[in-house]
Amino acid sequence: MKLNLVPARTGAQWVRTGLRAFATQPLAFVSLFFFFMGLVSIVSQIPLAGAIFALMLLPTMTLGLMAAAAEAAGPIKPGAGAVFRAAITAVRSDVKPMVVLGALYAGLFLVVMAISAIADGGQFARVYLLGGELSRELAESTEFQVALWIAMGLYLPLSLAFWHAPALVHWHHIPPAKSLFFSFVACFKNFGALTVFGLVWVGVFIAAGFLLSIIATVMVALGASGGAAAFGGAVMIGGALVMAAMFFTSTWFTFRDSFQAD
Repeated sequence: MKLNLVPARTGAQWVRTGLRAFATQPLAFVSLFFFFMGLVSIVSQIPLAGAIFALMLLPTMTLGLMAAAAEAAGPIKPGAGAVFRAAITAVRSDVKPMVVLGALYAGLFLVVMAISAIADGGQFARVYLLGGELSRELAESTEFQVALWIAMGLYLPLSLAFWHAPALVHWHHIPPAKSLFFSFVACFKNFGALTVFGLVWVGVFIAAGFLLSIIATVMVALGASGGAAAFGGAVMIGGALVMAAMFFTSTWFTFRDSFQAD
């Protein structure tokens, strides 16, 4: 395995290729994303340890959507079933290392939350992990905001370590612990391209959010009943989930261009 160094402008190309891959089978990608999110939601309902199990599933979800994107990026347009099978096959073939990777992610994420709890006594961690009530007074308190910024600052290196890790485990058969190191190094070396990638996606999300808000507002204005308002809200939520599916689809291309087999 060899690391590729790419120019910063490649980040915009990753977004474009991700959107093209998504467009080959949009319903398949949306269904796959909803499947994984539904699984995470169900697992999170388990008493006491539900939040931990939900965190453990996130690397698996990333791998599944990456494998689906890899299938869609092939020379021949795949069917919806082929995209879905590619994701499930990738997950099933690496169950044990993905469990280890998921445990590492959950453990390190909890460490981040524990460190942030020093600032506010764990109020931010309770809201984020356990769905605690978030009042305006709490959100505006200095301690809560400090804890939020601490968590965000510590989560950045954590996310870089896990960015390529599921793909490295699957396609290059790197042990889970080593995959975190190689992923962090790759992200650090190609940080310019990843920054452009993130900024372009921020622009896409802002543009899509603006368009969806216009559609929702028009729906509410045209409908006199409360059902129109509910439909407008559903449009916003559904659009956000579709955009998230697009984003996860594009992450495969950040991995594809950052590594190559010897």
